[in-house]
Amino acid sequence: DRSRIVKLSEKPKAYLYRGFLRQAECDYIKERAKPKLEKSTVVDNKTGQSVPSNIRTSDGMFFDRHEDDIIEDIERRIAEWTNVPWENGEGIQVLRYEVGQKYEPHLDAFSDKFNTEESKGGQRMATVLMYLSDVEEGGETVFPRSVDKPHKGDPKWSECAQRGVAVKARKGDALLFWSLDIDSNVDELSLHGGCPVIKGTKWSATKWMHLKSFDTANSFKFPEGVCDDVNEQCEGWASTGECEKNPKYMIGNGKTDGYCVRACGKC
Repeated sequence: DRSRIVKLSEKPKAYLYRGFLRQAECDYIKERAKPKLEKSTVVDNKTGQSVPSNIRTSDGMFFDRHEDDIIEDIERRIAEWTNVPWENGEGIQVLRYEVGQKYEPHLDAFSDKFNTEESKGGQRMATVLMYLSDVEEGGETVFPRSVDKPHKGDPKWSECAQRGVAVKARKGDALLFWSLDIDSNVDELSLHGGCPVIKGTKWSATKWMHLKSFDTANSFKFPEGVCDDVNEQCEGWASTGECEKNPKYMIGNGKTDGYCVRACGKC
């Protein structure tokens, strides 16, 4: 329903879809995610590994792509809204922020070579951030480098959110923004952060989309009788728990082989 889409910003390009998710879908995602939540990590720009960081203080988990009929339907609607093919998307990540937790300003586009390889779909081009709960105070998503500063000096917004174009977390709403410009260069204005939650709990679900098909990162198959690691970073990733956090990529799913089966002890 295009009538519920609001353009928030031209620089960076950002749009808000009111009521993108049904209330029941928000509740379903939260309940499915709760048992699997772990302390969130960030991507190390030098190694491409997921590492703990004070930059991001939430708890999170990932759904497999097409996890079930409900998740698959949400993924289909995201593809229709963004005009980005569904096969270009990563699995949905669910995050929970308690009072005081935040995500410092960052770019969703990668700066390391490993994650931007064509075999992994290339660079991230766009993000859809879906809000699964209302937040009483704080917890806004803010673009501190945005050209416009519509909330500066407005006490209805947290001090953090007054730094640029911002969105309040409202259950069912979805934020779309583009990490690359029309020439496929990283848009530095897309830097964004999750403001500290002041009152309440913030739940969100994120879908990252790539320039090319992300399927190629999940379609690897060893020759018969071969069991090994494909990337030299596998042992390091395994030591930080990636075998459990990202099993489809690391170990495989039965139909395809993972890239780090030896490091995960599956040989």
